[in-house]
Amino acid sequence: MTGMRLKRLEMLLSRVKGFPSPSARHEQYVTPPDLAARLLFHAHMRGDIAGRRVCDLGCGTGILAIGAALLGAAEVIGVERDPRALQVASENGDELGVSLRFFELRLPHPDLISLVGPCDTVVMNPPFGAQDPHADRPFIDAALAIAPAVYGIFNAGSRDFVKGYTGERAEVEEVVGGTLSMRRTFSHHTKDVRETPVEIIVLRRRML
Repeated sequence: MTGMRLKRLEMLLSRVKGFPSPSARHEQYVTPPDLAARLLFHAHMRGDIAGRRVCDLGCGTGILAIGAALLGAAEVIGVERDPRALQVASENGDELGVSLRFFELRLPHPDLISLVGPCDTVVMNPPFGAQDPHADRPFIDAALAIAPAVYGIFNAGSRDFVKGYTGERAEVEEVVGGTLSMRRTFSHHTKDVRETPVEIIVLRRRML
């Protein structure tokens, strides 16, 4: 396991560039470095990053994917619908000296499993559904289809929904509270920084 500390990881992730032209409809905002580092380090300490095949679903400009690579993942794959974001993600990976593979795919996608292949772990910050109700569901479905371990960022209070939606497919192993600090990005934002309570939910796929 890599000896990188949490604060060091957060500092490196603060160098990741965001979206050149973020879309409000698709909830395109960069996961804050402190929250990204916390999710990744938590997964790392549970043995789900180092030496593992990790997929970042809805990778945006790559902050979770890059962090997984920095923590010693054997292979990291990013899945994203926006080609402009993928270009920035590739540049961010080069800047931080990590190797990543990317797929330009919109979820749900019928060929996701055959294209990406089985993974050990999924990390993701899916849309909360503020603009498109239930936008997080294809991400949950895709995550459980390709990996037994899932670490996702959701709105605070989402545990019961996630537990009910996944049903017998997965167990909610842990819920870790956190805060998503979002700088003014879109025209409907009224504050320079908006603090949103969130939950890092750890799912473990059940063997059926």
